[in-house]
Amino acid sequence: MNKKKVLITGASIAGNTVAFWLSRQNFDVTVVERAESFRTGGQNVDIRGAGRIVLQRMGLEKKAIELTTGELGTDWVDEKDNVIARFAVDDIGDGPTAELEIMRGDISEIIFEESRKYAKYRFGEHIIAVSQHADGSSVTFNNHQSEYYDIIVVAEGVGSSTRNLLFTNEYRMRYMDLTIAYFAIPGKESDGKFSRQYNTVGGRGATLKPGSDGKLRVYMGIHKVSESEQKWSVEKQKEFLKEKFAKDGWEFPRILTELDGIDDFYFDVMRQVKMDKWSKKNLVLAGDAAWCATPLSGIGTTLAIVGGYVLAGEIAKNDDPEKAFQAYEQIMRPFVDEGQGLPKIVPRLLWPHSRMGLLFLRFVMRIAGTKPVRKVFSKLYLRNSEKIELPLYKLEI
Repeated sequence: MNKKKVLITGASIAGNTVAFWLSRQNFDVTVVERAESFRTGGQNVDIRGAGRIVLQRMGLEKKAIELTTGELGTDWVDEKDNVIARFAVDDIGDGPTAELEIMRGDISEIIFEESRKYAKYRFGEHIIAVSQHADGSSVTFNNHQSEYYDIIVVAEGVGSSTRNLLFTNEYRMRYMDLTIAYFAIPGKESDGKFSRQYNTVGGRGATLKPGSDGKLRVYMGIHKVSESEQKWSVEKQKEFLKEKFAKDGWEFPRILTELDGIDDFYFDVMRQVKMDKWSKKNLVLAGDAAWCATPLSGIGTTLAIVGGYVLAGEIAKNDDPEKAFQAYEQIMRPFVDEGQGLPKIVPRLLWPHSRMGLLFLRFVMRIAGTKPVRKVFSKLYLRNSEKIELPLYKLEI
């Protein structure tokens, strides 16, 4: 019996996870990635709850733990860097900082290095056309070569061009009213091992997180209605940040001084992807392309790993792709709904616009940081990373 041919577009965490599992079963797996080479780097990510269980089943949890960033917890601070509230991992476990805190590029590479032993990877390629048939699809790539596949998995980012091509007008965006820039600047010993969260008036603020490479990761943004800033040029985006934060103290002068020299700048408008259905015939979506929950959820990477595992497991146990996709959606929907369930009032309160709002936030954080409250606060602050009945598939590794 011929192996079923599976095409995965996007060498993402979700895409690599699907490739990891399916390529070890009776499937011929090819992963195409628009970038010219595998992308490392990126921001810090959390792996929690069900995500860690899947990593254990993949035999990769130990490797991931060895590459954690060393972040000890999260501090809410004022303009003089005085700690308002501390949430230490040793004290509360998974909280604003997860026990398994790792660079996005590191966890993606760990899975990639294992999946490439069995799956084929082709970089610098992307889909430009798909013609669906009764039992598969003809795919045309940007190099104008065409191939036939039994199943196509779209595992790209929130702005997925392949989703836009194949599921046109079948998705909508829920904007979270946060415009965020991510990048790294040289670290200092005084930065310490705790993440620092600082907010000021006007909806402005930043989070600074220690990295395993000695650099300091900056998450800098403004609570505001989207003006499609993610479509601006990098130069315009940087000028926007310089203008908005020019008069702010704390670490912003240091950050703005480094801004022009950085080469890992990423700027986006936080938005969730909402879809009534993640599949049609032999096409299926996974990861942020299907359900982006935004970093506000705290379980975006966990959703990607768990979603990749469930999708691969259902494809492996069902000869009919449509039945597999239906089961995959039924299992994952409640978990995705949990990830996307953050009320929009939460970022509004955490990124205050007025002096009164800022004073109220700091008052609340002082209470939240007290010993009797901080563990409860952490559970309320984050989405539930265990809200899924995780199947145990008969998958070989």
